[in-house]
Parts: sequence; C-alpha cells; structure tokens
Amino acid sequence: MAQRDQTQQQTAEPPTLGIGMVGYAFMGAAHSQGWRTAGHVFDLPLRPVLAAICGRDRTAVEAAAGRHGWAAAETDWRALIARDDVQLVDICTPGDSHAEIALAALEAGKHVLCEKPLANTVAEAEAMTAAAERAAARGRAAFVGFNYRRVPALAHARRLIAEGRLGTLRHVRAVYLQDWLTDPASPLTWRLDKERAGSGALGDLGAHVVDLAQYLAGEPLVAVSALSETFVRERPRSAGPSGGLGGGVAAGGTGPVTVDDAAVFTGRLASGALASFEVTRMAAGRKNALRLEVNGERGSLAFDLERLNELSFHDHTEPATTAGFRRVLVTEPEHPYLEAWWPPGHALGYEHTFVHQARDVVCALAEGDPPVPSFADGLQVQRVLAAVEESAAKNSVLTPVPL
Repeated sequence: MAQRDQTQQQTAEPPTLGIGMVGYAFMGAAHSQGWRTAGHVFDLPLRPVLAAICGRDRTAVEAAAGRHGWAAAETDWRALIARDDVQLVDICTPGDSHAEIALAALEAGKHVLCEKPLANTVAEAEAMTAAAERAAARGRAAFVGFNYRRVPALAHARRLIAEGRLGTLRHVRAVYLQDWLTDPASPLTWRLDKERAGSGALGDLGAHVVDLAQYLAGEPLVAVSALSETFVRERPRSAGPSGGLGGGVAAGGTGPVTVDDAAVFTGRLASGALASFEVTRMAAGRKNALRLEVNGERGSLAFDLERLNELSFHDHTEPATTAGFRRVLVTEPEHPYLEAWWPPGHALGYEHTFVHQARDVVCALAEGDPPVPSFADGLQVQRVLAAVEESAAKNSVLTPVPL
C-alpha cells in the first residue's frame, strides 16, 4: 500500500495556474506560445492552463482562442478578471490600458504579468508599483514582461558580470534598430499615437535596452542626456488593426504622428560607468537589430540579437599574444534555461524567451520568490524614459533619474 501511494504521488499532476490574457495580437500570440509550451519543456511546480483570452472584437478573439489554445474568449477584461478559473492576468494591450487593468486585477486578488513598458507615464507606473506592494502583502505577485532577459546568452552574460569576470564596469553601449517605419507611406498605427503608446521608439525599443543595460550592470542609470526626432510627422490613416508592427493598408487621409521616430542618449550608471543608447524604427535594412556591449577593467562582453545563441567574450587578463574576442555558443546544458532543451549546438529562437518567461513566473509563484523583473523594476525604466524625454525637450540638458 505504501509503495502504491508513493507511485501515485510521483505521477500526480501538479496544481494548476489559470491564465487569463488581455490582448491577442503580436504580443498575445507570443505570450500564448510561452504559456502553452513551458509545461511541456520544463518540470513545473504549477501547470499553466490557458483559461480565457480577451479582446473587444468577438469574432477576432474567438479565432485567436482557437488558434492559440485558449479554452474561452471574453470581450470585456473585467469579466476575465472576475473568472474563478483565472489566477493570473497577463496584460498584452497597448500601454494606455496597462494601469487600469493591472490595478483592477491586483485589487481582485490576481497575480499579474504586464508587458513592457509598464505604463505610459511615471504617475501610472508609481500607482501600479504601490498596488503591487500592497498585493504582495496578500501573497500576490506582479511581473513585467522584459522578455529579452530570458535570452540564454544574456542571462549568461549577467551571470559572468555578477561573478566579476569583467571587473569594474566602465562602459555599456546599446542600440536597438528597426526599419518598419522607414517608408513615409506606412500607415498610422496605435504605436504612433502618444495617447495610446506613451512614446515611440523610446518606449517600444528603448524600454528594452534600458532594462537590459541596468540588468546586465546590476545597477541603475542615474542621469541622461538625450536627443529625439520625428522624421515623418504625417502618415496615412490605417484601414484597421494589425497583428504585427505595420498598420496594413491606408484608409485615406492623413493623421499626425505624435511620438518620436528615434532617440539617442547617453547616461551615467550609479557606479560612474558611462552608457550610450540609440533606438530607431527608421534604420533601413535593420529588422530587429538589438546589440549590446559591456566593457570592464578585466574584459568585455558583446551580444547581437540576430545571433541570439552566441555571446562574444574577451578576457583581458590573458596574454596579449593570445587574447581577443571569442565566440561562445550558448547552447550547453550548463547555460541558463538550456538544461531542458536540445543537445549542444541546437539553436533556440525568439519565441523561446516567452517560454522561459512563463517558466520563471510559474516557479517564482510556486516558491514564493519575489517577482523578477518586478513592477518596481518597470517603474525604474519608466523614470529613465521620462528623463530622456525631458532632456530631449531641453536640448540635451543632463537630467537626473529619480531613484
């Protein structure tokens, strides 16, 4: 009898975690992939269940539910939050609705995962962070979806820096370049409307590289000096929503672009290390070029998202006769996340970052660990973005970042 009880315990299904997602376009599809796959790859302490997905268009959201494996569809996010089978609310909507949905979900006793940037304003991010702190006292957690932290090569880079392999840091440089707005005839989308998006390339791309710079360095930016520009100030109005970055076909007439097309800024980290950033959606030929380099007294690390299974590492303590950057193929089982995937040399892709994100969220909830990255982390990024906007408006005046 004891042997049979032990066998039953070993084969028992883990408890479930009901997921409710608001939004079903580009990020909704990516998050769905993560939740659907994580439990099939990793041995998770909780089993994610795709309980319900929400969007305003009944036909479109029901189609998304069927395509991505959600059990039910809702057209009102309040109804989704109220569902008893939803324990975590995943917010994949434009930034203008993040605060309202997150605040309501936390008040209702749900865990929350919110896509970046956390909010459209510092005030909204502060309110969300305060609500997350209150919810934490009730055992609820709130995460921000900075998925690039989950790239194994970047997680490995963070580990090497934390171990002191680069010594004292001196420089961090980051660029994030896309080209989907290069054509002036590209239609308006919500991403070009400040009321909905908060900012342009700065919030869309800059949020990622600011978070990664602070994550890799293990310290915050404390001051920035910036320039920004909107190169195309009027665009054709879009005929309808798009599931990707573009806006589909034009509907006739034009409308104003109220966000930046590009931003460049420098910064100083708390330790005194210098940082530089460039973000644009108008770099012809660059589809999704995110590149980072960190230089320290003992070495350097470099990463290119278009080669996301690789990390370039230079050990400056080696003799000059043999020292130099070497390519590290980050596919070994000893590398972050890779113990559950394929044999060495078998590459992963963009979608796997969302699988790793789901895995990290589930494990943190099951083990009672603090959320990483947290709403407080998202607030810090929001403060940097606001300081960049303020500096650009003042002709690059050095602007402090509140901590």
